[in-house]
Amino acid sequence: MKYAFSDRVKHLQSSAVRDILKVVGKGDIISFAGGLPDDDLFPIEGIKDAFDRTFKSGKQSMQYAETEGLRPLREVIIDRMGKKDIVNYSPDNVLITTGSQQAIDLFARIMLSAGDIILTEDPTYLAALQVFHSYEAKVIAVDSDDDGMIPEDLERKLKEYRPKCVYVVPTFSNPAGRVWSLERRKQLVNLVHKHKVVVFEDDPYGEIQFDRSETYTPLAALDDGTHVLYTSTFSKTAVPALRTGWIVGPYQVIRMMAQAKQANDLHSNSLSQHALYQLCCHFDLDAHIQKISDTYQGRMEAMVAFLEQANVPGLSFVKPKGGMFIWIEVDPCLNMTDLLNKAVDRGVAYVPGQPFYAGEPKKNTMRLNFTHATPEKIEKGLTLLLELIKEEMEVQAALIN
Repeated sequence: MKYAFSDRVKHLQSSAVRDILKVVGKGDIISFAGGLPDDDLFPIEGIKDAFDRTFKSGKQSMQYAETEGLRPLREVIIDRMGKKDIVNYSPDNVLITTGSQQAIDLFARIMLSAGDIILTEDPTYLAALQVFHSYEAKVIAVDSDDDGMIPEDLERKLKEYRPKCVYVVPTFSNPAGRVWSLERRKQLVNLVHKHKVVVFEDDPYGEIQFDRSETYTPLAALDDGTHVLYTSTFSKTAVPALRTGWIVGPYQVIRMMAQAKQANDLHSNSLSQHALYQLCCHFDLDAHIQKISDTYQGRMEAMVAFLEQANVPGLSFVKPKGGMFIWIEVDPCLNMTDLLNKAVDRGVAYVPGQPFYAGEPKKNTMRLNFTHATPEKIEKGLTLLLELIKEEMEVQAALIN
């Protein structure tokens, strides 16, 4: 039967990461593809205790709940954000979402009409691009370097395109691992105030910080509460399966997102919310975050050391200061999308860089995750991957000659 789908489905795209994970799950593959936390570091005892406390507290956790989310959890979130100097909000400015991915979708649903413009970094989070395209928005890339969006190009495009919003991941970005400088953060906030444009700040990785002496001020802490929406998640710091994120921002926008959420799923899992509240109250989440950050830093160092020692011509990267990924550029003669199947056949997987681009993609790029593999697997997987890259470079050189 031919089904009469809506016109909108032609804008839906499959996730490159999800597609790769399906393939990886079928065999004995060393995967650097997904942004997966390490299962062995999950705070299982803390989670069990949190659910025990939730069940002992009564039946309310199993009942329908308000769309905005469990208020005590929202109060905890406000307290935790206060430690990041995000202080212009109350619990009424917080919406609990089913992961921060839902926050992106709800924001796009209420803000973007067909043909509207949104500005992003390039490369940027591929699932956000999926969302924006699904609502028929036009995504324009702003020129960026390792310090963030270049202010002159940002202002030029704010004037030229009059975008609805700007989407950024300024702290340990996905995929590039960038950390914006404080000056660039201030410049962006000043420019969006000047041009009356909303900013969506996505910060799922900000707490996975390797050097605690550094300070990375969120855009939301530089704003007065009128132009920046800030979203984050417990998926990277507690466990992904709880599927609990949040977004905070101007009350009018949060209220409209809550109404859109009512039409979507009424409210996010209230049992998970009650358990997360108990976890935050009775478990040292900050000590746990320090533990996983230390572990991930060791794995990042192992990956960086191997990449440096391999001395592959044309290979370059920036050493991450936090987060979960290393962004790699290889010789321009290589297309990492085309090489993926060969890599999987050899027993290693990565995410090609192409789907992360809003503008013209660099096909000689890839994203590697270092959090879900031990140093031993990192060495083994990189050996397989770099051998393939060297062989393909030789093939391309022979074709040229």
